[in-house]
Amino acid sequence: MRVAQGLVLVLLAVASLGPILWLARASVSTTQDTLRTPMAFWPSGIDWANLSTAWNQAQISHYFTNTVWVALGSWFVQLLVATTGGYVLAVLRPRYAPVVTAAVLATLFIPGVVVLVPLFLTVLDLPVVNASLLNTYWAVWLPAGANAFNVLLVKRFMDGLPRDVYEAARMDGAGPLRMLWSVVLPMSKPILGVVSIFAFLNAWKDFLWPQIVLPEPTLQPLSVRLPLIRDTVELDVFLAALLISMALPIVIFLVFQRLFLRGAGLGGAVKG
Repeated sequence: MRVAQGLVLVLLAVASLGPILWLARASVSTTQDTLRTPMAFWPSGIDWANLSTAWNQAQISHYFTNTVWVALGSWFVQLLVATTGGYVLAVLRPRYAPVVTAAVLATLFIPGVVVLVPLFLTVLDLPVVNASLLNTYWAVWLPAGANAFNVLLVKRFMDGLPRDVYEAARMDGAGPLRMLWSVVLPMSKPILGVVSIFAFLNAWKDFLWPQIVLPEPTLQPLSVRLPLIRDTVELDVFLAALLISMALPIVIFLVFQRLFLRGAGLGGAVKG
């Protein structure tokens, strides 16, 4: 059994880390080495200039900044909606909470392509204000908040928190906002880390919606521009651009995994 488990672990490591390691090697190799000997380790030496060429001449730095703005805005809106929505449904529990929960759950069964056209028409002519969000990052940020999965995920976690803490906070005179900030959020660090990972990575790799609402090339993120950059640069420079585009999501994942996914927030909040 141990041998079988070891083999499965090795296969998983090769399948998950293999493409990333190969891309890291190919991004600092010449195009000839990548095409002729794709599995060899730098027959012609390491070409570090690929990274600087991709960052400067291929304008990866500009599109990288656009992607950071798109991802941070989407992350903030999703975290705000998921936290407040889960707090209202799980902690405050108004009378209409079951109806709202059922409605949010029902949206999970609607394919995203079905609401694509109505959502675009809404962004094109925002109701009430009669303004267009086209070619603005708000067109990406605001729809990102309508994520039913994150709301239900946070609600499910808050349902399992000890309600004695809530009652003690109310007896001490804490209102809904104070209880959210001082009691619920410290205990919810693990689930907020999970939501943050999902929100940031999904926004970073999203392709279809930014391509639709951001037709201006100077505003587009890496996910939209990389297929177009591929036809204008050498293969080694394009592989370097791919490596740069995936570096930050890996770092973000490791940081959130270290800070929020250990479950230490729950114990500390209960003791307080």
